[in-house]
Amino acid sequence: MIWTSGPGVHALACVLTLGASACSGPEPAVTDTVADAEPLPVVETRWTTRSELFVEYPPLVEGQTSRFAIHVTDLSTFEPVRKGRATVHLTGARDREFAVDTPGRPGIFAVDVTPTQAGRYRLAVVLDAPGLTDRHDLGDVTVLTAADAAAVVMAEEPEDASIPFLKEQQWTLDFATAPAERRQMGASLLLAAEIEPRTGGQVDVTTPVAGRLAGDLPPRSVGSHVARGETLAEIIPHSGHGEDRPALELAVAEARDAVELARAERARVERLVEVGALPTRRQLEARLAEQTAEARVTAAEAHLAQLDSTRRGEGEGARNIRFVLRTPMSGIVAESDATPGASVEEGARLFRIVALDRVHIVGSLPEAALSRVDELVGAELEVPGFGAPVALDRLIAVGRVLNPDTRTVPIIYELRNPDSRLAIGQAVSLRVFVSAATEAVTVPDSAIVDDAGQPVVFVQVAGESFERRAVELGNRESGLVQITGDVAVGERVVVRGAPFVRLAALSPQVPTHGHTH
Repeated sequence: MIWTSGPGVHALACVLTLGASACSGPEPAVTDTVADAEPLPVVETRWTTRSELFVEYPPLVEGQTSRFAIHVTDLSTFEPVRKGRATVHLTGARDREFAVDTPGRPGIFAVDVTPTQAGRYRLAVVLDAPGLTDRHDLGDVTVLTAADAAAVVMAEEPEDASIPFLKEQQWTLDFATAPAERRQMGASLLLAAEIEPRTGGQVDVTTPVAGRLAGDLPPRSVGSHVARGETLAEIIPHSGHGEDRPALELAVAEARDAVELARAERARVERLVEVGALPTRRQLEARLAEQTAEARVTAAEAHLAQLDSTRRGEGEGARNIRFVLRTPMSGIVAESDATPGASVEEGARLFRIVALDRVHIVGSLPEAALSRVDELVGAELEVPGFGAPVALDRLIAVGRVLNPDTRTVPIIYELRNPDSRLAIGQAVSLRVFVSAATEAVTVPDSAIVDDAGQPVVFVQVAGESFERRAVELGNRESGLVQITGDVAVGERVVVRGAPFVRLAALSPQVPTHGHTH
């Protein structure tokens, strides 16, 4: 007679010792067999979208206590549930509930279940924890009478070829699983690529005149962001008079003398206009001549001060004689050769600005793939360290001049508003899709393990049991890969920590449980 806890669960292989004809050799005493034998525990694993339940318990017997070792994993984090209430529901002839208000150890609830009447029941486990409420239905179970339980002995435990990997190991490592799905994907090519500025996306800011950089502005460091029209630097131009200070002093003196003459002439003209000896127009001309003479004094003094400032390398010069350098577009400072107070020559490059609103992804398309250019249906960017590929906006161009050294042509895609972690000049991978989509079983790339040259995945067949499945790889997209092999849709594959499971498979020792079953 064989007792089961429901479809798809471990059978409790039991043999009923009814007589000597069923056994060979000396007839054992039934009472000794019953006293020494213990039936195999029932082991169940269930998943919902929120949690994983792994439970072990002895067969249920009327009037006897069976301890349920309930392991609960939060699938949002794949960590053990550390707080909450676990309840075992028996629904049938007499509905009963058995519960504990806290786990005995993180993730493990020990619930004592004592059925009061034999028969068929529906079994369920309900979890009520902070941020996680879930229910797992375990199907039909049979509660044995004491007489039936006494007549049952344990058969030999069936040989299990699965890989043991305990919950205590899963919870302490970077471990996660996900169900295999059926998805549509197209064939693709993976190309070496580089991130470059877009066309017109970089500019050199040069000096229009020779002079000295003002030192009263904050320096623009490499990597800093600048907005269009923002001031980068100011240049105090050289005087243009070389070392001829006496000539400048003479010009100042002459300009001051001209001012005195102009003032005297204006006063004379005003007196004559008052008595009617000169027309009013002459008074206006005299005033304008005086103002012009004063302006020449100001200019001559400024030239002299500018020469002195240039010769000493001191002072910041008047604001009205400075040349202001502004950024022609928004972006970052990629290069800077500007040192406050340093002299610069006309045409010298001080800054290189690179725009980051859009960038180009420039890949190298092999010569052999040129015939498939017309089949391109999309592309994505794969960056080391990124959790998922980045979809690319549009194809800009495919080159038609072959590089004789690499035998490739450039293929350029545009990416708008790139992630701040991307850098101009960064080496990346460009995946281009070159065919219509096909449908197949799909798993994350991280689920694939290279096992001696054979790609494999590890399937979780129970809470602490895994199987190695060899697969063949197909199309890839968005961090996923299509596979063919003995993996069905809905089976849970290890997507984080698969190498740990592989090491467990190679270990000659079977791990012992860190909890009581």
